[in-house]
Amino acid sequence: MAAVITRSNHPDALWPGVLEWFGLEYDEFPDIYPQIFDEIDGELATERLIEATGFGLAQTKSESAPIAYDADSEGYATLATPTVLALGYQVTREELEDNLYTEVSMPRAESLAFSMHTTIELTHANVFINGFSSSYVYGDGQPLFSASHPTKSGPQSNLPTVNADFSEASLEDMIKRIYLAQNSRGLQISLRPRKLQVSAADMFNATRVLESQLRTSTANNDINAIKQMGLIPEGAIVNPYLGVEATQAWFLLTSTKKNKGLVSIWRRYPELEKDNDFDTENLKAKTTARFVASVADWRSVYGTPGF
Repeated sequence: MAAVITRSNHPDALWPGVLEWFGLEYDEFPDIYPQIFDEIDGELATERLIEATGFGLAQTKSESAPIAYDADSEGYATLATPTVLALGYQVTREELEDNLYTEVSMPRAESLAFSMHTTIELTHANVFINGFSSSYVYGDGQPLFSASHPTKSGPQSNLPTVNADFSEASLEDMIKRIYLAQNSRGLQISLRPRKLQVSAADMFNATRVLESQLRTSTANNDINAIKQMGLIPEGAIVNPYLGVEATQAWFLLTSTKKNKGLVSIWRRYPELEKDNDFDTENLKAKTTARFVASVADWRSVYGTPGF
């Protein structure tokens, strides 16, 4: 049976004498996922994100010999199916009539919106939290972060050489890995890091590593090469929704083209509706949204779970 808010849910609200009610009016974080994912308006029940492999290297042609011909083809396909997320509440007419405190009854719609906002952020953060698990794979049969992404030129990786907690040295290692990126045919591509994503556990370290003029955690008077070379042009973003599940994990977003990497596909942006039930006279309110957070090109982000 669906939960119903009755007078018994807030018995103290039926009597005078409560000095303050607390627990409902917290500030919420500004939208974080749009700073990480590209938003796309979806049109189908299931969207297909398909790799195109291009051509290989040009071949040496001997005199009078025929030219070598190559054929491009499709690579892997990731299927992204938007799902509906919904939450609501219903409250009796008597509870609304007898509740003496508007600070309890009035914020309910705002609280519902807060719940949806948090759910959306957590859904997007789960792409990273689950990104190292073989239980969550994409079209190439691998998790988002893998050393064995299958390609036409052999396995490729978007993990660092050695998984390590965030530091200047480990960040440099990850940057070098990105600079050596190849497409599916093994050709070098101009992939560059653009933004660092860390959990709250690394927000101070990230600032020191990216903003210090000199190297961090060393007595050497060397310049901070990462800052000097402008290698992380969009700086760092602290994602509190990574939570305790990914405290040591950190990620580098790369320069893949818009809508071809981390994508947030929307069929229905959050809606809030109210109505009354004729028979029970209960007030009902609900919020719904329909979307999916997914990944087209895994090269759009490199990451490590830490050590």
